[in-house]
Amino acid sequence: MPTALITGITGQDGSWLADLLLERGYEVHGTVRRASTDNTERIAHCLDRVHLHWADMTDADSLTRVVMEVQPDEVYNLAAQSHVAVSFDLPVYTADVVALGTVRLLDAVRIHCPGARFYQASTSEIFGNAGAPQNEQTPLHPRNPYAAAKAYAFHITRNYRDAWGMHISNGILFNHESERRGENFVTRKITRAVGRIAVGTQTELHLGNLDARRDWGHAEDYVEAMWRMLQQPRGADLVIATGTSHSVRDFCEQAFDVAGLQWEDHVRIDPRFIRPADVDDLVGDASLARTELGWSPSIDFSGLVRRMVEHDIALARAEARPCT
Repeated sequence: MPTALITGITGQDGSWLADLLLERGYEVHGTVRRASTDNTERIAHCLDRVHLHWADMTDADSLTRVVMEVQPDEVYNLAAQSHVAVSFDLPVYTADVVALGTVRLLDAVRIHCPGARFYQASTSEIFGNAGAPQNEQTPLHPRNPYAAAKAYAFHITRNYRDAWGMHISNGILFNHESERRGENFVTRKITRAVGRIAVGTQTELHLGNLDARRDWGHAEDYVEAMWRMLQQPRGADLVIATGTSHSVRDFCEQAFDVAGLQWEDHVRIDPRFIRPADVDDLVGDASLARTELGWSPSIDFSGLVRRMVEHDIALARAEARPCT
């Protein structure tokens, strides 16, 4: 039975990855930050089958302890402060978790479990406004503190691979969403609002830049790519994307349409949600991943939006139901 360690197992990607690895016979371990409230909702359905460890990406000792104890065959570094808007307000914390946290984990693996295969969750945000479409050869041009921290993590993992001969892969994942996405991310903010508007518990949705374009896929597809990367004979850096982009306006239109609503009747532009610097268009060229991994997305944009909206309409109905 192979053993996997997932940092950020309680997040969207961590929960989908845990499901995939459990289905494939892995012993799954995950790190959890200490919090005053329970943060295991996304993995509640498999809590009895995963092993959780207290650790924090800002605490090298905790990461070292977990790596020494678990001795994983595969390490998936998914933990991050990944909200772009928040990174402008918390740039130092974002750098500590995302950039330096990656080094702390890499060094723990290098010293105490050097044979483990290491997956680093990179992001399309590192490309910024470098020009679309983006592939593995596109220059990096990060436009926010989160992207800058991820760019450092991208380069340091390549350095560890070259310097120490470790099996390390960077998955340069473009935007991937799901019904498990955090509600402060724009896609889930939209679908949660659609659900509540559909059942009458909300009337308006406040958003920022509707013209920003992103390459949106489903997280369940993308964790499959993560796993495939670590099954290759050597580490690599690969773009994972659908190859098509849509604007935030497109997402709104499709989401409200699923519920039989007109988005213009409910969406309001709010200056509070305009970022100090934004990225105009991110769309990935995943040709290399298709060739090297045999990977392609199974859920298209319309399917993603429909799945999220239908889930959130059901959730809004449950919230609106009187307590008995």
